[in-house]
Amino acid sequence: MTLFVFLAVLSAAAMHAIWNALVKVHLDRFMSITLMTLGMGFAALFALPFVEVPKAEVWPYIIASVIFHIGYRTFLVGAYKAGDFAQTYPLARGTAPLLSALGGIFVVGEVPAPFAIFGILLLSAGTLVMSFRGGAHLEKLNLRAVGFALGTSIFIASYTLSDGSGARLAATAQSYAAWLFVCDASSALLLCMVFRGPRSLPVLARDWKAGLFTGVLSGAAYWIVMWAMTKAPIASVASLRETSILFAMLISVLALGEKMTVWRAAAALGIIAGVAALRLG
Repeated sequence: MTLFVFLAVLSAAAMHAIWNALVKVHLDRFMSITLMTLGMGFAALFALPFVEVPKAEVWPYIIASVIFHIGYRTFLVGAYKAGDFAQTYPLARGTAPLLSALGGIFVVGEVPAPFAIFGILLLSAGTLVMSFRGGAHLEKLNLRAVGFALGTSIFIASYTLSDGSGARLAATAQSYAAWLFVCDASSALLLCMVFRGPRSLPVLARDWKAGLFTGVLSGAAYWIVMWAMTKAPIASVASLRETSILFAMLISVLALGEKMTVWRAAAALGIIAGVAALRLG
């Protein structure tokens, strides 16, 4: 991974943390993610005239990614209902890079360098510790909640591998991203109608400005990630993306006044060590 790609993915991670921090707090997470996805798709509409229409061999990757994103959002809904999402979702974010690495080895045929593997493990461990803030209340996790969390991680890894492969096959990462975002927004709207019904439309319309802004941030961040996966191993990029949780911690401490605990500091050091190992790898 070149220094430029490395820094680009770090910037994407920072953008990912920022749009998460800016999501409207009066909307539940499902509606917030739906609104963001619609904003991302709407913004991508303006890029379609300037990018190539994907070739026939690229569309299966886009379709697969949309299906994986539907599964991702569906399992998110399940996670909301199964238990404390603040405890279950970290399992998804922490295990997804490991699954992406395994998928990269067995599906894409990319074997990370030993230092990169070490970095992936450190990043995943640091992400889990950071999210759980020291592992508090782990005894409250139930099997149903864990199942939804691990299912979510499988879908995250799946669309990561699909998008990395599809972006490599497409004419440009920009064309792949634009068409994916539009298709994904359509599926998100359909999923919202299934779960929440037509009554959700006025709620989405009321916050369209926030959705557009967070959608642009999220779209730009994920486009950078997809572009990076055309330049570097998918597993390394996917793992480096999870440094977003480190940026989120900095936002929470510096902007929101949350405490820097010993566990958070230890997790941050683990993530930083993982980043350094990925760079060396």
